[in-house]
Amino acid sequence: MNNIGLVLEGGGLRGIYTAGVLDAFLLNGIELNYCIGVSAGVCNALSYISKQKERSRNVNINYINDKRYFSIRNLITTGSMFGYKMLFDTIPNELLPFDYDAYEKSSCRLVAGATDCITGEEVYYTLDSVREQYNIINASISLPFISRIVKYDNKELLDGGLADPIPIKKSIADGNEKNIVVLTQHKGYQKTPSSLSNYAKIKYKRYPKLIDVLNERHNIYNDTLNNISILEEEKKVFAIYPSKPLEISRFEKDTNKLLDVYNLGLSDTLKTMNNLIEFIKK
Repeated sequence: MNNIGLVLEGGGLRGIYTAGVLDAFLLNGIELNYCIGVSAGVCNALSYISKQKERSRNVNINYINDKRYFSIRNLITTGSMFGYKMLFDTIPNELLPFDYDAYEKSSCRLVAGATDCITGEEVYYTLDSVREQYNIINASISLPFISRIVKYDNKELLDGGLADPIPIKKSIADGNEKNIVVLTQHKGYQKTPSSLSNYAKIKYKRYPKLIDVLNERHNIYNDTLNNISILEEEKKVFAIYPSKPLEISRFEKDTNKLLDVYNLGLSDTLKTMNNLIEFIKK
């Protein structure tokens, strides 16, 4: 399956939809050689590439209400609502072990995107080793306002979903003639301007380019969706959207709702599996 890219949107806890999509891929033996994601998309890609079906689902379902994982307490004490020790040590090494060896032996290349706070531009890193490059994952998932800026590679980085929310252009630039794009918003969705513009000017006054990105994010996102629609018509993209609006927020803590969204991702993908396989084989 060379020259077919897998492009994964973020979306916080809405990313559990993507977990369902990728588990449907694993159930049907769909393995791709290139994957690019931002934010939650990167986390879901890790379990997909290591072939650990249901792992991404279980991380969110089992621990979203664990204060070590996600809480106001973390924000007050560490500057981030996500607990980094829980994310990068306790869960992958003790509670739901991540198969590092399977990931590193995989032929799939995973590219993670993050936003450079100084330049306002997206930067991309290939994740060869999760153990040695966890700071890249940390940067990509660090949502603005509720996470600390991550210093890595002589840069100051935040959520990859800001500057390039659905990195289809990067996948094409990397040589993928066709792409499978997994989205966490329903078809026809359009992002509206942020309500936090004034707060952004205060919070990130040292980063004017980042403020510009935050203010323009809705236009960046909507332009990317329009581009994806054009590529769909040209049969260069196979897009998987939620079949209905996801009635959850990016910070959802209701595990029943999260499980419903996971199951929707699984069922949506299984229903279109024949079309997807045909797209891959052409």
